[in-house]
Amino acid sequence: MTTLVRDFRYGLRALLNAPGFTVIAILTLALGIGANSTIFSWVNSTLLNPIPGVAHTSQYVELTAGPAGDDAPLSYPDYEDLRDRNHTLSSLIVYSLWSVDITGNAKPERIWAMFSSANYFDALGVYPILGRGFLPVEGTKPGGAPVVVISYRLWQAYFGSDPSIIGRTIHINKRPYAIVGVTPAIFQGTQSGLRADMWIPVMMAQQFVSENILKDRDSHWMITIGHLKRRVTREQAQAEMNTLYGQIAKQFPDAHKDRDSLMLHPLWRAPFGANYYLRTILLLLIAISGVVLLLACSNVANLLLVRGVGRRREMAIRLSVGATRWRLIRQLLAESLILGLSGGGVAMLLTMWTAGKLSDFVPPTEIPISMSVQADRTVLFATFAISLVTGIIFGILPALRASKLAPAAVLKEESGSASGGRGKARLSSILVVAQIAMSLLLLVCAGLFIRSFRLAESFNPGFNPRNVLLDSYDLGGIGYDQKSGTEFHRATLARLQALPGIQSAALATWVPLGFTNSIRKIDAEGYEPRPHESMDMDFNCVSPNYLHTMQIPLVAGREFVLSDTDKSQLVGIVNQEFARRYWPGEDPLRKRLRVDGRWFAVVGVAHNSDTGHLNQKPKPLIYLPLFQTYDSHVAIHARVAGNPLAYAPAIEAAVHELDADLPLHDLMTLDSRIQLNTTDDRIGGVFVGVFGILALILAAVGVYGVLAYTTRQRTHELGIRIALGAEPRDVFGLVLRQGAILAVSGVFIGLAACFALTRALSSQLFGVSPTDPLTFAAVAILLMLVALLACYLPARRAMRTDPLTALRYQ
Repeated sequence: MTTLVRDFRYGLRALLNAPGFTVIAILTLALGIGANSTIFSWVNSTLLNPIPGVAHTSQYVELTAGPAGDDAPLSYPDYEDLRDRNHTLSSLIVYSLWSVDITGNAKPERIWAMFSSANYFDALGVYPILGRGFLPVEGTKPGGAPVVVISYRLWQAYFGSDPSIIGRTIHINKRPYAIVGVTPAIFQGTQSGLRADMWIPVMMAQQFVSENILKDRDSHWMITIGHLKRRVTREQAQAEMNTLYGQIAKQFPDAHKDRDSLMLHPLWRAPFGANYYLRTILLLLIAISGVVLLLACSNVANLLLVRGVGRRREMAIRLSVGATRWRLIRQLLAESLILGLSGGGVAMLLTMWTAGKLSDFVPPTEIPISMSVQADRTVLFATFAISLVTGIIFGILPALRASKLAPAAVLKEESGSASGGRGKARLSSILVVAQIAMSLLLLVCAGLFIRSFRLAESFNPGFNPRNVLLDSYDLGGIGYDQKSGTEFHRATLARLQALPGIQSAALATWVPLGFTNSIRKIDAEGYEPRPHESMDMDFNCVSPNYLHTMQIPLVAGREFVLSDTDKSQLVGIVNQEFARRYWPGEDPLRKRLRVDGRWFAVVGVAHNSDTGHLNQKPKPLIYLPLFQTYDSHVAIHARVAGNPLAYAPAIEAAVHELDADLPLHDLMTLDSRIQLNTTDDRIGGVFVGVFGILALILAAVGVYGVLAYTTRQRTHELGIRIALGAEPRDVFGLVLRQGAILAVSGVFIGLAACFALTRALSSQLFGVSPTDPLTFAAVAILLMLVALLACYLPARRAMRTDPLTALRYQ
């Protein structure tokens, strides 16, 4: 231990004696390590720890119905059957996130609540800091559990952290509930990336949604999480659950025509929550940041090789007086570890700042998005481990090289000798070629992401998102029935249309490119479904003027009008894809649809538009008149002249003139909603772009360093060439040619790697091929130009070599 301490003390003195080298090396490593620790902090918070406050999340699985890739939640009756009949899960819980109103005070407040099973908190191991969770009896009788558990945040913000809150009554959608518990501050719910402020027993859902929601096997609305028993694998649990679900499907075939199997997902890649949208891009960024770290290691290794030339005499003297080669290697590795740990320390400071920047990519929204990312102990330990490994990686080869010399031969030379430098120059050249190849890979990835992001910004999703304001309200929990709610919708629409600056306004039950939609089973007149073909269809209940407001072109027929009411003929509009798939070669305007047992005559065909994700394959979509198919929850769509947010007060005032107690929520622009949908694209574009620029700088420094080193080693040779009549331009071309060979070699190797590896990006790219020739060519040319520019200074210095000075070099 004493010898090790001496090694580190001596290494520290040696590094302090070369401050320029030390600072450059530490900053280079800090950038490489910091890139990895930042991305790891995001992965740790979103994928490795998807439910803050719940321990051992790797033992939990999320259940979805349907074939892989078409994941759907479960119905409550199916959940009950699986919960009671399985033997591989120690517990099974369900939940669903809904918006509700806190009423009873001066002004209703909109918050997000989770309807959850009675065993929710016990199964997760989450214990309230005040009061209790739910009792088993509160999960048995529909409508018989008017209790609520509130979040720590709501307890602070709404109740002033009152310690006597337990037992107090709170009115939710104008109904009284008793507060029985307050959750820990860290716990935000089980849907990753989304925050819940209240938990209500699922038995009370019928008061908020519909009377049949707990009995209907066709209502797939419950997200289901199970906890694996000890020594039970996910595969074993899936086999049993699939068997059970198959039996349920046979028992109730009408409700399971296209859903007769289950998938059990680990939570880090569960389909409901932020990790579903972020997992691919974050794993790609981890891989790309690893390449950045390798570039940084390569650069510092080159710097150590160059520094080793100046220390050859020192190493020879130490070997001559009895030091072993292992002793020198240990000493040099100690210096490398000091550099690595110092770089890691700077990286940790950077990570404490950059870790929380993930939420900056989320545009302003009233959706309860919560990205709780921080540099915790796990991130600190990972950064320390990366620093140690990095110190060994970049230090081992230079240490082996520097310690492998003949003391007698070195001591006969002057300190400036170039003897033995060719081997080191070859190693440096190999490292530079690898740097250029890795830099090309990163720059190509950056170019593809940037092109993808720009195409996504200019892409036409089938509607015009510019200058559209969104705001929402729900009449369901504040006393409106279908008749009064329909009249309220009509009055709201009339008032919005009359506001100055409102070019067009409409109501709809959901927003395209949002995170929710409505699905119903339908029958298309004259179409016979194939065996096991799903006829579940996206549909949107919209008011008159919706297509005009969204600027979705009508291909045929007409839009809905105010006279389309429950007393007139039932009508519907389909999109082009629906008509193509179910009525090919026929006139859709002569067809009908059956939804919920009612037949709707098709009166229009709308242009296809993106509803779930940008650039998705067209999906069949149905529009139904809001005044014929009532829904209490609607989103206002207002196309305005100018900045949409400037019209928010006028729109809110118009609604409150009709009902002053009605809360509005989810205020944002349609542009912002699309930005929210493309958050992962923007994360990829920004970070891969930054990594690409960093790679370009590191490659340029690497080329410059190796040429400066080799040019210095060839000073004697260059002096002889000039003395024998070589022109300065010949020497300039000689050095430039050496750099060009390195650059061309690296570019060709990098291009080969790009063709093999960039295909992994295809799912993250929008409108651009992962082997896009334009991007490949542009990056290759750019990297060649930067490499040649890095060659310029060493080549210019070489052409100015004084022959007399050079001939005295050895």
